[in-house]
Formats: sequence, C-alpha cells, structure tokens
Amino acid sequence: MQETPFCLRVGHLLPYSMSDSNTTDFTNPSTFILLGIPGLQAAHVWISIPFCAMYAIAILGNFSILFIVEMEPSLHGPMFYFLCMLAVTDLVLSTSTLPKMLSIFWFNSREIDFSACLTQMYFIHSFSVMESGIFVAMALDRYVAICHPLRHSTTLTNPVVAKIGLAVVLRASILVLPYPVLARRWPYCRTNIIPHTYCEHIAVVKLACTDIRISSYYGLFVAFLVTGLDVFFIAMSYTQILRAIFSLPTKDARLKTFRTCSSHLCVILIFYIPSLFSFLMHRFGHNVPLHCHILIANVYILVPPMLNPIIYGVRTKQIRDRLLQLFTHKGTSIFSPCALALRLSSTVW
Repeated sequence: MQETPFCLRVGHLLPYSMSDSNTTDFTNPSTFILLGIPGLQAAHVWISIPFCAMYAIAILGNFSILFIVEMEPSLHGPMFYFLCMLAVTDLVLSTSTLPKMLSIFWFNSREIDFSACLTQMYFIHSFSVMESGIFVAMALDRYVAICHPLRHSTTLTNPVVAKIGLAVVLRASILVLPYPVLARRWPYCRTNIIPHTYCEHIAVVKLACTDIRISSYYGLFVAFLVTGLDVFFIAMSYTQILRAIFSLPTKDARLKTFRTCSSHLCVILIFYIPSLFSFLMHRFGHNVPLHCHILIANVYILVPPMLNPIIYGVRTKQIRDRLLQLFTHKGTSIFSPCALALRLSSTVW
C-alpha cells in the first residue's frame, strides 16, 4: 500500500510517493530541487531585490578594481595584485550562486542537474577557501611593508606573488575536491529536495540514505583547518604590525600607518564573521528557524563580494584617486554626483 505524504511544508505542498519503507529508490538522481528560502516563498520576489542589487554592485565594483589596476602602472605591486585576486574570487563566488538563486525567485526555476549541483558546490567552497588564503597573503604583504619596508620590494617580487597565488589556488582545489567526489558516491533515496538557495555541501549530503560521517567529519576538518590556520597567521601578522605601529614616534605616523591596514581588517571581519555564524548555525543551531540558516548562508556568500571593492575603493588612496579621475573626467565634471559621493565617503572614513 502506498501513501502520498508531504515532504516539506514550505510555501506550497510537494507530494511524492513512498513505499512502505518510506524511501523511493533513486540512487543517482538526475536533478535536485532547490526550494529557495523555506517559509518565505511568498516574499521571494521582494527578497530578490536587495540580492540583485548586491550582485550588481559586486560585479561593477570588482570589475572596476580590475580595470583600474590594469590601466594604472603605478598600481602594479603586490598589494594590488592580491586585491585583483580577491576581486576575481569574489566575482566567481557570487556568480556561482546568484544567477540560479534569482531564477528561483523570479521564474520558480528550481531544478538543478545533479552534476551541476556538485559543480556549484565545488566552486562555492573552493573559492571560499581561496578567499581566506588571499587574506593571509594580504596580511603577509602588510606585515612586510610595515615591519620590513626596506625589504618589501625584494621579498615580494612578481614571481613570489605568482607562487603565493598558485599555492592559494592549489590548496583550495585539493582540499575541497573530496566534497563532490564523496557526494557523488552516496545513494540518495530519501528525497531530491534541497531546502536551500544553492547546493551547500552539508545540505546536499544530508539527503543521502547512508552513513555520511565521512563527509561530515571531513567538512569539519577542512573548516577548522582552513579557518584556524588562516586566522592564526593573520592574527600573528597583525600582532607584529600593531607592535610596529605603536612604536612609531608620532601620533600622525601611527594613524597614517594604521589607515593602510584598516581596509584589510574590515574585509577580514566581513568575511569571517558571517562565515562563522553560518557554520555554527548549520551544525549546532537546531532550534533556529530554517529560513534564518539560509539567509545567513546567503549573507556569507553575497555581502563580502559587494563590500570588498567598496571598502578598498574608499580606503585605498590610489584607487580612490583614480576613480575620482574617471568620474571627474579631467575636471570637466568635478561636481558630478559620483565624484561628490567618493569625496564625502573618503572624508567620513
């Protein structure tokens, strides 16, 4: 005898048939169904407005950073090379999720191919690990520039910067590769419905009808290894940087040097704080409403790519000056709204 239960009571009812064993055998589902934000389906169109705006700002801002660094020879240095790596990472990270997310919100296009889901999972997690590694590289650059300024140009040469970038990419690619490899091996016989806006690792493997402790423990291992080591190295670098700053003879010198690091500290906090909340809530926040989990996970993916170019555009004098030159067009429109906004922002910051 078969019954037709309701698999998830979110927005609208999704019936599917189950046998007496309460499973339907589809070991390798051809597609998954992404629900979006469970419980908030009626507000999907409204939620899509800030999400779309954040995506547009992220695309425009990060491409602007890449364009300015490419066109300005004076910016061809280690700090700006790492900033370009961060911009590319942010572009890939946001583009891996937002187009599909918006298609769910706008067109109710919830299906995603099994292989595409695993590919999205790989890109999201690998580029998140890459972004963390880039922050370590940027902390190293600031450490050498402030604590050993005379050796900065000879230590962080172009070949060294390229090797650091390659190491960041290889580390992320290798560490995250087991995520989709293990996920492809598991049999999925419960449901193919993912209560999420994208194919997050744990959200996918939880659908498997087998022991997934290997995937779960490996995910914890990668999270603690990457975050623990990277935060440790960043903290060590900034401990030395702060010691060097406070040893400077004048207050003006201390403030000027600290300002060169403040933008980096801001983007580090913006990246790690939502990441930590998302990670802890997904594994330990069992009493937190599901839509809160999903919203925080989306903040972790969307907000850093949007804010990183804004913070660096306002806080980095070379980039800010170049943007002002572009907006003012050699003085013909010095009072244009964009130029005025940049000037006011730089004054506030």
